[in-house]
Amino acid sequence: MGSAPLLSLNNLSVWYTQGHPVLSGLSLDFGTKEAVGLIGLNGAGKTTFIKTLAGLLKGYRLDGAKWEGRPFGFRDRAFQRDRFIVFAEDRSFPYFTFREYLAYAAASYGVPQPDVSGLVKGFHFEAYTDVLLKELSTGNRKKAYLITAFALRPKLLLLDEPVNGLDFQSTEFLYQLMGEYKKYGALLFSSHILESICLTADRVLVLEHGKIGRTFSGPQIAAGNIREVLWDEEKY
Repeated sequence: MGSAPLLSLNNLSVWYTQGHPVLSGLSLDFGTKEAVGLIGLNGAGKTTFIKTLAGLLKGYRLDGAKWEGRPFGFRDRAFQRDRFIVFAEDRSFPYFTFREYLAYAAASYGVPQPDVSGLVKGFHFEAYTDVLLKELSTGNRKKAYLITAFALRPKLLLLDEPVNGLDFQSTEFLYQLMGEYKKYGALLFSSHILESICLTADRVLVLEHGKIGRTFSGPQIAAGNIREVLWDEEKY
């Protein structure tokens, strides 16, 4: 993972209702150039964790957090400009076209508007670049956000169930992008699709009872191992 973590969290607990934590005592170090998959049964807290990193949740407690070796908060502007999130479902900016959304996102992140021609072609999105986001299908709307995310190349890219809604060709292209992302930054993604985990992750974190219960890396990342872990967890 490297000697200097990109992101460090110590003893994170998150709740929607006080006294009923979804995540409890979660700690991790995250490398600058790694792809990490996050798995767990439904309700394990995968989306909650990503929402917390996005600064969307107020109900949390944390003993310590460092970004690039310095203390930070999830809502710090500097951190927000270094990360980009694609949620499993997103209906924001309904009256923007993709091109308008891309221009807005680039301006918000303080970067020149990127060339997305290769991404648009790879996702077979050519016919939809000037269509309102609210008029796109679920899959095409997901493509609009994914294209923007990979075009901006943030230091930390967060993807919540990125494969959901995509056709076969777009899924294959997404796997390629995820596998190559270490050239630009770190990638953290949640998924219930074993293929996406096994093909793209350098490390797999298993959320169990609100904590990272087990970790897989290298040759340990195999569908059989992951199925066994989730099967054991489901029995309890």
